[in-house]
Amino acid sequence: MTQLSPGFPAFLVTVVVVTASGALMPGPLFAANVLQGTRGGMRSGFMISVGHTLVELPLVLLIAVGVSTLLNSPGFTTVVGLIGGSALIIFGILQIRNVTRSSFNQEPVADAKLQRRALILGVGLTGLNPFFIVWWLTVGLGLIFQAVELGALLGVLIMYVSHVWMDYAWLMGTAYLSASGKTLLKARGYKFLLIGLAVLLIYFGVGFITRTVFRFNILP
Repeated sequence: MTQLSPGFPAFLVTVVVVTASGALMPGPLFAANVLQGTRGGMRSGFMISVGHTLVELPLVLLIAVGVSTLLNSPGFTTVVGLIGGSALIIFGILQIRNVTRSSFNQEPVADAKLQRRALILGVGLTGLNPFFIVWWLTVGLGLIFQAVELGALLGVLIMYVSHVWMDYAWLMGTAYLSASGKTLLKARGYKFLLIGLAVLLIYFGVGFITRTVFRFNILP
């Protein structure tokens, strides 16, 4: 049986923070979920999450296989560190910029044209979203690399569960609140939450680069 590294619990904290930042940021999937939730409630949020998982999990496993193959290649750790860490820093900076410029009106909007089933929406808006693929090939690549390094395939599966439950919680919760006409947070509180997560992303990005490139660890 694969043994998990002692540093794995601390790594899961990173996974949760990075996931939260991505999951809470409004995008096509979130918008469709809110609209679908006005009619289907929590159940539609669950089905959209399932559709999202059907695309995401195979992608994560494919990337993990490639990472496992290249793990011992000279320079691979440095390259992944630079890509993953830089992506986290850039993502954090862009998120702060977007948050400060957005109003984040979370009130649900009815759309009579939105007739597709929630499961199909989840698959389509995930698989056809280029930013989703880029995220997993940059930010997500760093997470997968660390998961393989700390726990092989078991580490990847635990990492993914630690990631995906937040997608389910967020999409189901916002779909439910859309049906009931409420919001999770006021716009100002929502902005502060996203900015705080963005700052943590930048910190984790710097830490990932220092650990993999300079062999100096500033992360817990």
